Amino acid sequence: MTALKSAALKKTAFALADAAPFVIRAERASDVAAREALLDAAFGENRHARTCQRLRDGRAPAEGLAFTAVHQGRVVGTVRLWHVSAGGTPALVLGPLAVDSACRLLGIGAALMNHALEAAKARGHNAVILRGDPAYYERFGFSAEKTGELALPGPFERERLLAVELREGALDSAWGMIVATGSKTRKPRGRGIAEPQEAPALAA
Repeated sequence: MTALKSAALKKTAFALADAAPFVIRAERASDVAAREALLDAAFGENRHARTCQRLRDGRAPAEGLAFTAVHQGRVVGTVRLWHVSAGGTPALVLGPLAVDSACRLLGIGAALMNHALEAAKARGHNAVILRGDPAYYERFGFSAEKTGELALPGPFERERLLAVELREGALDSAWGMIVATGSKTRKPRGRGIAEPQEAPALAA
């Protein structure tokens, strides 16, 4: 990866016709409180009890793949990706993806998705999995085509388990349970993890 491309992936500014620009950058330790408040507002108090939580409890996000959107000096969006084994095939799980409700019309959710996928591909990852609304995520290449033989460690809706291959054929042999493989942390259980309600701009 060239130094120019690497720098572009670290911080991307988006100029909007009717609003101040927003910036997508690597998540910082100083973002944690604002991120948690954003996730609580987006997903509610039960967000730590959902199925995809089990893939992230006690794990660190994949290196270089946790991003924050900032608008007018305020954290308004978040997305993170996590290492998993998809039935023995290395992959990433994307989530939580959330955007401040006051900023949903600025295109921040789509920008976070595109930025995260580009960064994952640039780092050599081959596939990304999420649990979310098929009608929303198909624009980013996600579908249930390669997830029919995969399962999550808890209840889930089969049609909402989606994946996109960053390398063609990466999930051809994926079969079985999706399990966490990321680095373990000492972070308190349940913080910073979320799954979606029925809102298209949110992902597990």
